[in-house]
Amino acid sequence: MRPERAITLAAALLLGGCADLGYYWQSASGHLGILRVAKPVPEWLADPAVSAPLKAKLELAQRIRRFAVTELALPDNSSYTSYADLHRRAAVWNVVAAPPYSLTLKNWCFPVAGCVGYRGYYDEAAAKAEAEAQHAKGLEAAVYPVPAYSTLGWMNWAGGDPLLSTFIGYPEGELARIVFHELAHQVLYVPGDIVFNESYATAVERIGGAMWLQREASEAARSEYARFDAQRQQFRALALETRRALNEAYESAAAKAGDWSAVDAMKKAAMDAFRERYARLRTEWQGPRQGAYDVWVARANNATFGAQGAYDDLVPGFEALFARENRNWPRFYKEVRRIAALPTMEERRNALQTATGMLQTNSSHDDNNNGEHGA
Repeated sequence: MRPERAITLAAALLLGGCADLGYYWQSASGHLGILRVAKPVPEWLADPAVSAPLKAKLELAQRIRRFAVTELALPDNSSYTSYADLHRRAAVWNVVAAPPYSLTLKNWCFPVAGCVGYRGYYDEAAAKAEAEAQHAKGLEAAVYPVPAYSTLGWMNWAGGDPLLSTFIGYPEGELARIVFHELAHQVLYVPGDIVFNESYATAVERIGGAMWLQREASEAARSEYARFDAQRQQFRALALETRRALNEAYESAAAKAGDWSAVDAMKKAAMDAFRERYARLRTEWQGPRQGAYDVWVARANNATFGAQGAYDDLVPGFEALFARENRNWPRFYKEVRRIAALPTMEERRNALQTATGMLQTNSSHDDNNNGEHGA
């Protein structure tokens, strides 16, 4: 079998799944297209036509990758040893959808990833068409650009996940976080549990990112990161409060009685308060990333809030677990694997709560399908 054909089939099995043939093919060919243009980092560094700023970022990314392996005990493989210039603003575009009165994301099911609360497209127009199709079905939908994704280590034999032009220009602290996050997915992945997977990887990126900045970064990089991270924490707190307000509306007595006009009024009040408070926050922020959340806020709906919850809800529990394991990465991963092996969402959340003594937030996902919801 030709290597190119093998890569096509592997990508299709990973990304295409049970979807229609057209989607199956765009998943396979889209990932193959990224692998085709990827070249080892040393080749980029040796090319006199490559700009000095890009070379500096590639060298920085290699230092970050080595730090991930030596200090965070993340996998040492072929991932992030190559680079691909995609000539577009995102690696993929994800579509998310949710009902009008719920933050529970619609699921799409695939053989390796399990049932996940999004559907990815390598073409933005195709993603927008899918969002319109979901909207026509009565769901709230959104499309958002994704700068990087993980093939969970399944494609390391073919060169692994490359560094991409869609994120290589990030500030140092953000570049470190995205590499740590995606490598964390190669340590473990629970098919069908988006909240567990993304909250775990987000905890790794936050803890690892702080370590990188403290030990390896310049004072300028630390200051730049601190300014934006303060904004990010304020925005996350506001979004969490809004998710709670929306859930209260959707679980209210009015909702149970089917009084949807009253529920709509509560929903509108929560969304109006969210946008008003964001506008006030934005006036307090300074710097070139002052408007980093403007597009997100403009399109905010049940689907976007549901997707964000996957990355946030269990993070405090994983951070507490890392502290309980004496900030020892191998011990932390061992304990996370133990919890991940439990058969249902409910058991995994209960185990995380028992291990850390922290009540876990579950603001955007229910526990149906035998405990397997999202990924």
